[in-house]
Amino acid sequence: RYVLCEVVSEDPRCRQCIEDRAVGLAVRDAVGRVHGDYGLACCSISFTVKYLNAYTGTVLLRCRKDSYRLLCSALPFVRQLESRNQRYPCSLNTLHVGGTIRTCQKFLIQYNRRQLLMLLQNCTNEEERRCIQKSLLSCSLTEEQSQSGDEDDDGPE
Repeated sequence: RYVLCEVVSEDPRCRQCIEDRAVGLAVRDAVGRVHGDYGLACCSISFTVKYLNAYTGTVLLRCRKDSYRLLCSALPFVRQLESRNQRYPCSLNTLHVGGTIRTCQKFLIQYNRRQLLMLLQNCTNEEERRCIQKSLLSCSLTEEQSQSGDEDDDGPE
């Protein structure tokens, strides 16, 4: 399974300092605290941070199909990420659980569209409105992007 998360922090600049290794360590630590050695062993098999966008705070985690519930239940217990000997207080908000990277990409496009539409409603001037409308029009998934579909996409069970 692929778990799409968002790094939530009061200081958005801290996201730019976070590395995928730090996210992986924090998630493993949270799983160990919540579910003990058994949960950590189950989740550690094939667990990886597939994608991290430091600017948007988007994280894509991969785990085995039979242990994604353990992983998802531990994500709210991530309270900080440590990177370059600095601790950044933040949390991980689960956005979507999918069977393939492509379904997560499609969800993320729709999620970003909804976020941009909310921003569009709160615009104060015409220039902001034009920039957001341009961003909305550029939200699409092209055929050139990853077509990762090696796993079933039967959704969460």
